[in-house]
Parts: sequence; C-alpha cells; structure tokens
Amino acid sequence: MNVTPLGDRGLLISLGDTIDEATHRLVRAVCDRLAARPPAGLIEIVPAFASVAVHYDPSAVPNGNGNSDERVPYERFSDAVRGALVDLDHAEVAEPRRVEIPVRYGGAYGPDLEEVARQHDLTPDEVVRLHSEATYRVYMLGFAPGFAYLGGLPAAIATPRRAEPRTSVPAGTVGIGGSQTGIYPLASPGGWQLIGRTPLTLFDPAREPPTLLGVGDTVAFRPLGPNESPS
Repeated sequence: MNVTPLGDRGLLISLGDTIDEATHRLVRAVCDRLAARPPAGLIEIVPAFASVAVHYDPSAVPNGNGNSDERVPYERFSDAVRGALVDLDHAEVAEPRRVEIPVRYGGAYGPDLEEVARQHDLTPDEVVRLHSEATYRVYMLGFAPGFAYLGGLPAAIATPRRAEPRTSVPAGTVGIGGSQTGIYPLASPGGWQLIGRTPLTLFDPAREPPTLLGVGDTVAFRPLGPNESPS
C-alpha cells in the first residue's frame, strides 16, 4: 500500500498495478474500513481499478498533539488513514450483491453484434451466449455517472473499440470495449462495440443510491425474450 498526495485536499492509496480479484478485494477492504472508521476530515472515498482516492477537508483535520504538532494537514490526515488501515490483509469485505441485467441483443439495439461475431469467426447467437453466460465484476465506476466497468468478459469475444466513436449512444446500451463490457447509463458519445440494450435505468439522481451498480457487485446479463421490449 502506497499513500501519496492528490492535490491539496486529497490522497491516493495505491494497492497494485494489475486489474484482478486480489487487488480488487484490497480496494473494497480499504473502502469498507474507511467507511467504518472514518478519519476526522474525510469527505469522500472514490475506488478505482487498483487504487482509492480519499478527499478530505484540511481545516477539519485535528491537531493530535495540540499546538506542538507543526505538520501540515496532509501529513496528519495520511497518518490517520494509515492507522485506520492497519492489518488490512485480514479484513473482511461485504458480501457482493448480484444484479441481473435483462438485454435485448442485436438489431437496432445492438448494431455492432454482427461485426463482433465476424471479428471472432462466431455467429451472433454464439456471441450472445458467451456474453450472457459469464459472471461479471464491477471494478469501478467512471466515464459517466453510473457507468460500471465490468471485468470477466470471455476472451473469445474481447473486441477493440470502434475506429470512429459514435456521437450519441442511447442510455442502457450494452457495449464491449477491449476486454471489458459495460452499459451506457446516459445518452452520450461512445466508441465501444454496441451489442444490446437494457430497459433498466442505470443512473437516476432522484434515487438513493443514484447508481444501479456499485463497486464489488456481480452482474449477470439475461437475454430478453421476443415479447419483452427494452424500450
């Protein structure tokens, strides 16, 4: 674990340099521990693939030694964070949620499905089967509110992003980008290969929490039947 400054109101806890389950478990353990034992001044915890950003209010960081401690707030806060994370390797992490995502694959909802199949010498149905039989892990949220980067995509359908991104991708669209899959929570530009769409709302600011998926969740995709509409 390496702790470094992140501007004048944050610090970065680096936990590795690979995207895998062991590193992800440490990310979740850090988040769970800091949520349970928040150092004074903590504002927000932001997990990523192999690190956790911690934002804090320097004016709220206490001076533990009275006026004799002349260290800057970052030094005092980082010490408090390290203290909260002692013996992290043996920390328990919360049981992950399992979220099922219904998807209408192909056609107007997944205009790149046939291209993904062509690149791998598969049929569209085989791509759908491989994509929907896998179990995925939410490693981090980013890019747009509620956009979950999902690990666990079968290598047989890992596909590079499009050479030319689209200017608008509908909300709920399921895509493949390299070795990951994800769902566009809002209409936005995007360069992933689009293979389907879900009727679920991934981000709703009026909902608590506003994001459907959270870091650590497991995700399964279920192909929609012919009479089920994603619209």
